[in-house]
Amino acid sequence: MGLMTMNKRILSVSYDPSLLATRQMVLETQGYTVTSALGFAEAMGKCKTASFDLFILGHSIPANDKRELMRTFKEHCPAPILSLDRVNEARVQADFHASPDEPAKLLRTVKSILSMIDVSQRHLSETEPSASEQA
Repeated sequence: MGLMTMNKRILSVSYDPSLLATRQMVLETQGYTVTSALGFAEAMGKCKTASFDLFILGHSIPANDKRELMRTFKEHCPAPILSLDRVNEARVQADFHASPDEPAKLLRTVKSILSMIDVSQRHLSETEPSASEQA
């Protein structure tokens, strides 16, 4: 388990219980902390009660619901949103997109998104003067 995946919290949302369970299992094998939400209301509730490093919206979620979820996520927890899209499906304006078909590809995508965030957060903390320098 690499340091990068440690304690990364992912909210995975789907309207399909078996896909949701499979996605959680795949992500947890890589050391991520996964909270699964089945359906719209559950996703809304979970995003308001905890903070996450990444949101994953499954392809079983209708586009209108995806848009509404993204709006709420951005208000309550500004983390990147990965939308899993079927080919030929209308795409919502998520931060990242991936095909839902290959677990290995999903893991690579998740890993690259989270490592990008880690790098940008490290850069932010490096450019801000620390309290000791200001004293």
